[in-house]
Amino acid sequence: MKIAFIGLGNMGGPMALNLHKGGQEVAAFDLSEDACKRLAGEGLRIADSADNVVRGAEVVISMLPASQHVESLYLGNGRPGLLNQLPAGTLVIDCSTIAAASARKVAEAAASRQIACIDAPVSGGTGGAIAGTLTFMVGGSMSDLERARPLLEKMGQNIFHAGSAGAGQTAKICNNMLLGILMIGTSEALALGVANGLEPKVLSEIMRRSSGGNWALEKYNPVPGVMEAAPASRSYAGGFGTDLMLKDLGLAQESAAAVRAATPLGGLARNLYAAHSLDGSGALDFSSVIRLVQPK
Repeated sequence: MKIAFIGLGNMGGPMALNLHKGGQEVAAFDLSEDACKRLAGEGLRIADSADNVVRGAEVVISMLPASQHVESLYLGNGRPGLLNQLPAGTLVIDCSTIAAASARKVAEAAASRQIACIDAPVSGGTGGAIAGTLTFMVGGSMSDLERARPLLEKMGQNIFHAGSAGAGQTAKICNNMLLGILMIGTSEALALGVANGLEPKVLSEIMRRSSGGNWALEKYNPVPGVMEAAPASRSYAGGFGTDLMLKDLGLAQESAAAVRAATPLGGLARNLYAAHSLDGSGALDFSSVIRLVQPK
C-alpha cells in the first residue's frame, strides 16, 4: 500500500519505520526538521509538506500531540484540511490520543466525503513503538478496522475494536488515567520504603510478587537503577512526557464531567502531575513524578 505517515515523534517515528521495514511504501512528514532527517537516514522517504505527503496515498496515518492538531490537519484552520484533498475510498488512521468528540468530528467529516476513518490510539510506550508490540484501541466500523489490520499488525501485537468512532479514544483515556494513578501510588510506596532504609530493587521485587504488583512497578519502575531500560535510569529522558500524561488526565476529566462520572483519584492525579509540570518537569518522563514524594 502507498502510505502517508504524518507525525514522526518518539512514537510516530518508530511506527512509520516499522511499516517501511515491513515492506510498505511509506512517505512521511513532520514539522520537525530533525525528526525528518533522522527518519530519512533510516531510509524513509520524506515529503516537504503534509499536503504533498498525501498525494497518491491509499492510507493516511497520523500521530499528533493533541486534538487541535488533528482537527487542524484534517478539517483545516482557516484553510482547507487534508480531507478536502483525499479521494473517496482513502483510509485514514489517526493514532493520536485526543478527545473522543474530536475523533467523532473528524470521522463524520470523512464519512461525508466517502473517506474511511478510524481512531486508533496506542498503548505500549516508546519501547513498544520501536519493538512493534503496541496495543491499538480502535474506534470505527469493523470493516474499516479490517482494512487497517494488516498495517496495524506491523506496528503492534494487540488490536481491540472498542466500538464506534471515538470509542478508541475513550478506552485510551481510561487506560492512561489508571496508569497515571498507578505510577503515583507505586512512587509513594517505593519512596516510603527507601526512606525507611529498604533497597529499591529488593522492595520492587517483593511488591512485584505480592498483591501490589502492577505495570508501573514491573515494566516502568520510577526509581533510577532498578530497571536499566526504564526512563528513570536515563535521567527520565525520552519515554512518555509528564505534559503528555497531564494532557491525557485532562481529557479523562473532561470526559468524566460530560457523563457525570466520579473520578476522584483521576482528578487528584491530574493535580499532582500539573504541580510536577509547573515545577519544571513537564518534558521529563511521567515516572519522574516520584520526585514529588521523595524526601528533599
